[in-house]
Amino acid sequence: MNKEKYIQTLIDTGIVAVIRVNNGEELLDTTVALNQGGVKALEITMTSPGALNAISEATQKLGDQAIIGVGSVLDPETARAAILAGAKFVVGPVLNTDVIKLCQRYSVPCIPGAFTPTEILQAWEAGADVVKVFPATKLGPAFFKDVLGPLPQVRLTPTGGVNLENAGEFIKAGASFVGVGSALVNKKLLAEKKWDELSALAAKFIKAVKIARKI
Repeated sequence: MNKEKYIQTLIDTGIVAVIRVNNGEELLDTTVALNQGGVKALEITMTSPGALNAISEATQKLGDQAIIGVGSVLDPETARAAILAGAKFVVGPVLNTDVIKLCQRYSVPCIPGAFTPTEILQAWEAGADVVKVFPATKLGPAFFKDVLGPLPQVRLTPTGGVNLENAGEFIKAGASFVGVGSALVNKKLLAEKKWDELSALAAKFIKAVKIARKI
């Protein structure tokens, strides 16, 4: 795949799983279970132990079945290390234009974080492929509709506070896709290694997006 195809896959799937777990083995099992539930975009955060190794292992194991990305990236050095480990997209909680430039150099989609309309536009004009509204917890879906009114050219995705009940609402409000953390990567299911139930939960999120796009 090339860069645009990766971005289109993120949009078509509608769900990016944000994965923060305790160890590399759990990380790999989680990515496989989520992928079996239909989630093709898996964001492994750098705050997870052994994140780079997990990115490499998951990329090799899942191949073309999934797109493994990296999250919680704060600087270009980390972005480069993750890309060399196999990350196919880079996500950050804040706007760092040097990270965007690094991603452009490697032709990898970059999704920096922003909060205000000014930050969102700055990120877009700096070359972001999608802008992550973070934290979206307090803003809600209406914020997306309001921002996209004067900025319809910008691709937005929420992370923070996205769950099964509101994922479809964010999509209907104009989000290109949604990033889902603990509401999808359920700690209880992980602790009990209930991978089939995790796959089933992932499928519910995929269904919610499909329903929202039909309305």
